[in-house]
Amino acid sequence: MATFKIEGGHKLRGSITPQGAKNEALQILCAVLLTDEKVIIENVPNIRDVNKLIYILEQLGVKKEQLSPDSYSFQADDLNLAYLESEQFKKDGSSLRGSIMIVGPLLARFGKGYIPRPGGDKIGRRRLDTHFEGFIKLGAKFRYNREEYFYGVEAEELHGVDMLLDEASVTGTANIIMAAVLAKGTTTIYNAACEPYIQQLCKMLNRMGAKISGIASNLLTIEGVEKLGGCTHRILPDMIEIGSWIGMAAMTKSELTIKNVSWKDLGVIPTIFSKLGIKLEKVNDDIFIPEQESYEVQNFMDGSILTVSDAPWPGFTPDLLSIILVVATQAKGSVLIHQKMFESRLFFVDKLIDMGAKVILCDPHRATVIGMNHESTLKATTMTSPDIRAGISLLIAALSAKGTSTIHNIEQIDRGYQYIDERLRAIGAKIERID
Repeated sequence: MATFKIEGGHKLRGSITPQGAKNEALQILCAVLLTDEKVIIENVPNIRDVNKLIYILEQLGVKKEQLSPDSYSFQADDLNLAYLESEQFKKDGSSLRGSIMIVGPLLARFGKGYIPRPGGDKIGRRRLDTHFEGFIKLGAKFRYNREEYFYGVEAEELHGVDMLLDEASVTGTANIIMAAVLAKGTTTIYNAACEPYIQQLCKMLNRMGAKISGIASNLLTIEGVEKLGGCTHRILPDMIEIGSWIGMAAMTKSELTIKNVSWKDLGVIPTIFSKLGIKLEKVNDDIFIPEQESYEVQNFMDGSILTVSDAPWPGFTPDLLSIILVVATQAKGSVLIHQKMFESRLFFVDKLIDMGAKVILCDPHRATVIGMNHESTLKATTMTSPDIRAGISLLIAALSAKGTSTIHNIEQIDRGYQYIDERLRAIGAKIERID
């Protein structure tokens, strides 16, 4: 298990370019299974979760060629479907939640898809009903082996249907879209997730020959086609990493430029950070964050305490609530953080309390943060990263803290952030990786 050793209290300076979006990459990589032609994907992040999925695709028989440090070609023209029922696949697939999205493409193209119960962050219950109910509506038969926690869907032919999703699940929407593009007839998906990454998936599939309309809305119409071809696709910059850099700059009182952020795809993210008093400037397609000695929370118009909560797109992404919470610990003013979607995601706040933060955990979903306005700095401590987003939040806290902190289990951070220590050192951070 690797560890970060961080000497806090140093200001950062310079520019940093966000990696390709992890959550988009996991969807896009699964989509290569929909065609036997070559698909080229650019701006692929070199992170643990993405590399795990690429490994699973290779074990399945997908041919991979690395064209540059962040570009690959994939061709799924000779697959080993027997791998799906092997003990090795049960082990490989269970270590990555994103592996669930291979089921839709395989079901659409080969009439069957299997997956062990996927792993991922331990942030609360993350059910798969939306995925499989969608497949069943398209005409698939569902089976579940409770002893081995193994799911399967099979169909001789999928047929288009009108469906209303029980929740706007991002991965569920992606999976159903990929199953429906090769179904007979027309499928409509209402209450579909409409995140930029879902939009990117739909645009890619249309370039491959799919017929998807309603992109960027919560009502998608998909006319099934017989076959899809190859294409070239470029992954968006990671909005979660962009939010992480904003929080890092604010907490360390640093001047930082975040390059090529794709402003049009950031939604309310800049607005929410601005409500904490953090100054952001749009310079072409970059974000410039000037050095700030303090930042003051903007309460609601009636004077009541600011509440930041997560919601399906175009609401605020739940993946950034942990970072907002950490940033709020040094704001001037108080903030209520309401994490609606996952009941275990706020449990890392006890580490922040150990560092001197004033946080009241009201219940598993809500925490009140009383900002200290940098008048009392956080104190260095030893921590363990419980998941990706809590891990980066603890790293931000450590960079701002007085003294030297240690973070164990940094493999969790590596799952979502590429070369994080190297990139931080390049802008002035004192961080060391100890294997």
